[in-house]
Parts: sequence; structure tokens; C-alpha cells
Amino acid sequence: MKRCPWLDESKPDYVAYHDLEWGVPVYDDQKIFEFLVLESAQAGLSWYTILKKRANYREAFADFDPQRVATFTEADVERLMNNSGIVRNRLKIEAAINNARCFLAVQEAFGSFADYIWSFVEGVPKVSELRALSDYPATTPESDRLAKDMKKRGFKFLGSTTLYAHMQATGMVNDHSLDCFRRAELLAEQANK
Repeated sequence: MKRCPWLDESKPDYVAYHDLEWGVPVYDDQKIFEFLVLESAQAGLSWYTILKKRANYREAFADFDPQRVATFTEADVERLMNNSGIVRNRLKIEAAINNARCFLAVQEAFGSFADYIWSFVEGVPKVSELRALSDYPATTPESDRLAKDMKKRGFKFLGSTTLYAHMQATGMVNDHSLDCFRRAELLAEQANK
């Protein structure tokens, strides 16, 4: 079975992530918030590093409930700085708490965060035609616009590159390579909606 060229198939948990999650459209606000927390933590690190710490993040960040994370205090920041199961970077931890507050403001303004974020791709996944690893862009005009808008709304550690990774992970774009088996599966699911 062919898979995307970026995937290290020697790591079963990475393969499972690719096969079951990556590129699947996500419309659930709490799941979107989870990916935003994880992707902002990933900045400068490999996604696999964060993927291995995902369960620790879930526990540390209140099951990725933005309402609970938004209430975190300086004492919570210190607690998280002492948690060896996550990336102990104060700026990233503080950004996650800040971003929870911004996330709630967007929910209030748009009815749901999903409605807001999906508007940057007109509500449907954009489909790429990628063959080789060198074909994958780091950013797109959509991720540039999203990053600019989110920055204006006060979000931190979510630049265009990080947000393009978010768009890939949450299925806002189908960036499975042309020969990857998941590309056709996701296109078929989209056609049946």
C-alpha cells in the first residue's frame, strides 16, 4: 500500500496517524483546538515528537477543552513547566492559554471556530496534486491569510507554516500524494457528502 512520501513507515504510531487522522476533515471545535495546541507546541520540532507526547498534552491541557484552558493561571503555567511529558517552553505554554481565550472569542463571534477557520477554504477541502516530498508547500495564500487574521485576533505561535500544517492535519486541504491510498479514500468520502 502506497503512502505519502513524508511518512516514516518504520513508526507504527506515525503510520496509524497518517492512515486514520491526517487529512480527515475536522469540524469539531474541541478537536480543532487540540490540533492548534499541538501544532503551536511543535514549532521548531518534528511532528512525531509532539505526536508521542499527545496523551501527556491531553492530560496537561484539560482534554483540550478551550473553556478550561482559558482559565489557567500563572500557577498552571508553573505546573506545566514542571511536566516532563510536554514541551516545557514557557512561551508555548503561555501561547496555548492565550490561544484558548482567543479561540473562545472567535467561537462567540462566528458561532463556532469551525465555521471561522473553514471559511478560509470556502468550506470544502482544497485538493492538491503532489507527487514528491519536494512538491509539498510550506505555506499557501490561504494559510497566509489565516495566519494574518489569527494574529490580528491575538493568537500566538500560529504563523503561516504552522497553520498550513494545521490545514493539512485537519483536512482543510487534501495533501495526500497522488499515489497515496488515503487520497482516493478521502476524495470518495467528500464526493458522498
